[in-house]
Amino acid sequence: MAKTSTSEQSTAQEIEALRAELRHHEELYYVYDNPEISDADYDALLARLQALEAEHPELVTPDSPTQRVGGRPAEKFEQYVHRRPMLSLDNSYNIEDLRAFDERCRKLADGRAFEYVAELKIDGLSIALHYESGVLVRGVTRGDGRIGEDVTQNARTIRSVPLRLKEEHKEMEIEVRGEAYLARKVFERINAEREEADEPRFANPRNAASGTIRQLDPKIVAARRLDLFAYDVLAGERKPFDTHWHALDWLERVGFRVSPRRLCPTIAEVIAFCNKMEAVRDELEYEIDGVVVKVNSTALQDEFGATTKSPRWAIAYKYPARQATTKINDIIVQVGRTGALTPVALLEPVQLAGTVVSRATLHNEDEIKRLGVRIGDWVTIEKSGEIIPKVLNVVESRRTGAEKRFRMPKACPVCGGVVSRPEGEVVARCVAADCTAQLKARLLHFASRRAMRIEGLGDALADQFVQTKLVRDVADLYTLTLEQVAGLERMAEKSASNLLAQIAASRERDLPQLVFGLGIRHVGERTAAILARHFRTLERLGAATVEELDVIPEIGLTVAESVHDWFADEGNRALCERLRVAGVRTELAAGAEEITNEAFAGKQFVLTGRLETMTRDEARAAIEARGGRVTSSVSKKTDYVIAGEEAGSKLDKARELGLNVLDEQAFKALLA
Repeated sequence: MAKTSTSEQSTAQEIEALRAELRHHEELYYVYDNPEISDADYDALLARLQALEAEHPELVTPDSPTQRVGGRPAEKFEQYVHRRPMLSLDNSYNIEDLRAFDERCRKLADGRAFEYVAELKIDGLSIALHYESGVLVRGVTRGDGRIGEDVTQNARTIRSVPLRLKEEHKEMEIEVRGEAYLARKVFERINAEREEADEPRFANPRNAASGTIRQLDPKIVAARRLDLFAYDVLAGERKPFDTHWHALDWLERVGFRVSPRRLCPTIAEVIAFCNKMEAVRDELEYEIDGVVVKVNSTALQDEFGATTKSPRWAIAYKYPARQATTKINDIIVQVGRTGALTPVALLEPVQLAGTVVSRATLHNEDEIKRLGVRIGDWVTIEKSGEIIPKVLNVVESRRTGAEKRFRMPKACPVCGGVVSRPEGEVVARCVAADCTAQLKARLLHFASRRAMRIEGLGDALADQFVQTKLVRDVADLYTLTLEQVAGLERMAEKSASNLLAQIAASRERDLPQLVFGLGIRHVGERTAAILARHFRTLERLGAATVEELDVIPEIGLTVAESVHDWFADEGNRALCERLRVAGVRTELAAGAEEITNEAFAGKQFVLTGRLETMTRDEARAAIEARGGRVTSSVSKKTDYVIAGEEAGSKLDKARELGLNVLDEQAFKALLA
């Protein structure tokens, strides 16, 4: 037998040490919200491990942190039969239902004492994770409860799912069941990026999570940042612990996140826990729709058994949904910058979850048909996740016969151009190259604060530019003269001069803002920054192949193909050249990616209130240029809260959590 060299032993030891260190930091960050190192330091450790494994492929193992995302997209998901069915829970909607559940359990227990475990009902989707000798080998969706789909590659991308358990159970095969979900701030980011890319928003975090786990490309799944709370463990078909509480403790011990919970000797304590969590549900970082109540003893669970659909020893107490009933006064169709036609319901204004709602997206023609919505209908709407309203159903009992059916227009409602809906797609689009609605939307997007930031170019002015044909594409903005602009309606010479100064100043915006401003489908603000910093010039980005784009972290095949197709268009290439000739910066600003500051690298910031010396977008850009991230909500993961004038509830929450709060002067000192 050939001997292993000292060098090979040393490499193997370094690889194993790196894996152990990376697992440790993953657990601290994703399970305990308590990171010890910055994201940049973590990335450096991961890069070193990737390099060593590339040199020694024989040392790569399935549980290595490098294996969270890998391989090409799958063609389809294989079916998998659950050893023990993943049953759904009976629902209860009031306290009387909980008391009735308690009475049934006491009758089944026949005088024996028992406890309940109350834990949060996470609004996501159930998934089963299979471990052999402590190593993750399979991830399966719930499916119909009996047969699910094998989504192992996607499950590996969830950072709060350990690829190797921290300690092994005496059983060689372990199945951990949990709820995969999207955190509120992640959901907000995904929807903002979809909106920027002119794609339909997800209705709620649950739907987004469900759609994410079934993506065939694991790189897309990784970019969306699913999370998971574990709620049960099986050894074969049986439960290996004497109580559910002990099972949850073990799950935490081996590296899983477990949702907040309480051991309750009586149903009264269960009810108190339900009421307490309902009062703070909006402050959580994730969506919950109730509390799950389980008999603690696993022996009693087995004895109580189950019906054909649900266990008799558990129940879900559901919180009231944020719903209201209102009337659809009309349905209009909006045209986005990529030509997408989106039907929007104009509602009788109604108070819902603290705001007045007067509009709700109907997404597309298929959704209207599914709901059976007509103009004049009374409908139930719900504000899911406190984000956007959606139409749940039609109240058919209130129909009078005067309601009108809605049909998507066959011609663009703005320009009269041809509308196309390719086979297999749900979105209809205007394909007219000279569609004024698209041009107006592109101008407003290009001039927006997070793109080229041309102050003063608003809705009315964009309309005039399009109608007078002074501007036929965004490059024409840089050819405008004072005489042309001043001659427009309600534009005095001073206003025209100010606008031209803003247009001139936009030439110096950095490459990430330009790439975002071009309005490439699927390319939001963050994706634009990633692409700009990777390729450094617009020319190199435009020449990149699909393969070169696809390998960039967080990009994925869909974005890669969209970017490549955009630059492959002769008209788009001509537009880029005209922008370059006009003096618009088409390369990354010198040293833009070299700015470093330990106070920013890998840290999370929240901005609240009004800053005196810079805009919110300027502050965001300064933070991100130094390696930090700006998020919309305050949590334990937040490192700094920048509080300006009139800071509100975010500042209060930051103080409650004991976070670092900086005023504007302290923030500027940190920047320096």
